[in-house]
Amino acid sequence: MSGPRWRTRFSLLLCVLVPVLAACGTVDGRAADASAAAASFERVLGERDSAALCAALAPGTRGEVEDAEKKPCVEVIGAQDLPAGGTVREVNVYGRQARAVLASDTLFLSQFPDGWKVVAAGCRPRTGQPYQCSVKGG
Repeated sequence: MSGPRWRTRFSLLLCVLVPVLAACGTVDGRAADASAAAASFERVLGERDSAALCAALAPGTRGEVEDAEKKPCVEVIGAQDLPAGGTVREVNVYGRQARAVLASDTLFLSQFPDGWKVVAAGCRPRTGQPYQCSVKGG
């Protein structure tokens, strides 16, 4: 195939692929976004803003908090054992998942259409076992 027909098809392919690939973002860009979400979560935790904390949780995690307490998230999130994590020290991104290591906490996040959400918080490493988290999704 050559000539205008080939150029037209190639141009159409580029018009489709470029926005799709740009939406995926780079690992560094996703890490920066996950880091910003973790820092925002810590900020609203310090402000004791229950509505913002619940909004920062992944839907499944918010559902687990509500199911465990049999009350809306905004009424019970303050009673969860969530430590102040401090500043974000490191973020590792694995596809649409991320781990944010803070000064005194670890958060796990997932990327959703409306941004990064916290899947688990108040997480402590355990030798040879998975993290133990105060708040987590199912």
